[in-house]
Amino acid sequence: MCGIVAYIGNKQAYPVLIKGLKRLEYRGYDSAGVAILNGDMRVYKRKGKVKDLETYAKDKVTRGSVGMGHTRWATHGKPNHINAHPHVSGNERLSLIHNGIIENYATLKEALIKLGHEFESDTDTEVLVHLIEEVQKREQLPIEEAVRVALTKVVGAYAIVVIDKEEPSKLVAARKASPLVIGIGDNEFILASDATPIVEYTQRVVYLNDEEIAVVNKSGDLQIKTIDDKIQTPFIEELDLNIERLEKGDYEFFMLKEINEQVKTIADCMRGRINAAEGWVNVGGVTEYYERIANAKRFIVAACGTSWHAGLIGEYLFEELARISVEVEYASELRYRNPIINEDDVIIALSQSGETADTLAALELAKDKNALIYGIVNAVGSSIARTTHSGSYIHAGPEIGVASTKAFTGQVTLLTLMAIHLGYKRGTIPRSYYLQLLNSLENIPSQVQEILDKNDQIQYIASEIKDATNALYLGRGYNFPIALEGALKLKEISYIHAEGYPAAEMKHGPIALIDENMPVIVIATNHSAYEKIVSNVQEVKARKGKVISIVTEGDKAIKEISDYCIEIPDTDEPLTPLLSVIPLQLLSYHIAIMRGCNVDQPRNLAKSVTVE
Repeated sequence: MCGIVAYIGNKQAYPVLIKGLKRLEYRGYDSAGVAILNGDMRVYKRKGKVKDLETYAKDKVTRGSVGMGHTRWATHGKPNHINAHPHVSGNERLSLIHNGIIENYATLKEALIKLGHEFESDTDTEVLVHLIEEVQKREQLPIEEAVRVALTKVVGAYAIVVIDKEEPSKLVAARKASPLVIGIGDNEFILASDATPIVEYTQRVVYLNDEEIAVVNKSGDLQIKTIDDKIQTPFIEELDLNIERLEKGDYEFFMLKEINEQVKTIADCMRGRINAAEGWVNVGGVTEYYERIANAKRFIVAACGTSWHAGLIGEYLFEELARISVEVEYASELRYRNPIINEDDVIIALSQSGETADTLAALELAKDKNALIYGIVNAVGSSIARTTHSGSYIHAGPEIGVASTKAFTGQVTLLTLMAIHLGYKRGTIPRSYYLQLLNSLENIPSQVQEILDKNDQIQYIASEIKDATNALYLGRGYNFPIALEGALKLKEISYIHAEGYPAAEMKHGPIALIDENMPVIVIATNHSAYEKIVSNVQEVKARKGKVISIVTEGDKAIKEISDYCIEIPDTDEPLTPLLSVIPLQLLSYHIAIMRGCNVDQPRNLAKSVTVE
């Protein structure tokens, strides 16, 4: 769960590395470091943000056309200068950066200590660079062969880049279960954890596969081998990424930019997949495997975090519209159980990054059971996209804010399209309702804009509850997962403890917490069970709770008994999550800003969870 960037070519490496680290800081930001090769090897690293590293290195020698950089999210060892990457071998010849976890590092470390190696840090990464040193020294190997042999002794996940000051014209990189991309420029290469640091310099990339090792040279040569020493032919792809989408523009934070982008990103997710005027919806990944998907015994959704909440909404959608049984699983639990998965099941993997370690592991488990794997991801070329049999991109563009917003609504949009598509094809919804849903879905982007235009009102409500220490979110049906998502957003970025519950479950425990200091956010846009929701709100008010309600425009009953009320446009009930989540995103954002929190980089969190 760290960011890697490396450069070799004719430019000065340091500016490329620093710019790349800033693009990757969402992947980890408790420490940062660089190694520059120019005759000698200079390593600079600091605890804190990339800007702290910049300040530290300001008066240092940074010249050199070969180098690498790293932003860390701590796994082994607390955040400090010593544990920061890059790590250097005992003979100071090699330097290495690493994303992942070396699971057998303790055993390797013990063996290396017996051979005379001394360690400064608490990290598994330092063990790996010492292991490569030992192999290189013992067998007198070039650096790429030393890396290959060393990795045959490693258990775990890794994306690494290694430089050797005795072989200054090359970089060596390898990956297993952690992403690594190679950008191919004009006699230069930029290596990174994802494409964001690369797109400014080239559109041509190679995505390394598991257990592949790449060697790039200043001469412009690229070689790829497997750990088993088999030569591979690089598959060069063209990036579809706009550099402007990586900038904040006029926004103070990426999160606010990404909340506002949802008008466009939801429309982008639907583009080419729906036409209400002509009366069709078509999801390419579903069409390709239609018979197997439509006749599945059940869908199993595997996801983590916000994606899991999107999967819960998918459960309501598929079961109501397509009449297909759905189970929604935390991927982190699914992978460690002995689940019953059959050949006639479809596994739907949800992941913004497409690199979530637990979800990838769950997919490998499902593949062994011969189930069909369908991926819904945002990142083109990601590991999940390449692992699945079929799937769909949500086309939300880069999401830099750690707390997911536009990727969540992209996932929900895609699941909605799939459910409508399957429901109509399977004959489980009538054509009249099918056409009604298509028309309503096409109106969602403009309705999102209507909610965004209420920003000032939502900001005022945030100011009234920003000092709360706890919050409760309630919803029914399609809006129960939105209650969970709203609570998660508040926890993630404002550090206020919050819980999401089905509204009917309030009496089974949470009602004991309600008093005049407890904000209760009620998502009350349901046409079904409306009277029940009114009753839930009255129960909160009877205990002096402070009610913030999300209601449909024109609502009177709930509005009258709420302390604060945010109206959203009316739509068909299966589509309400796409609207009701927007005010909750804004509410969390403004509360966090008022509490002085860094909403783009909340403490202890990183964007892409590529390790357990």
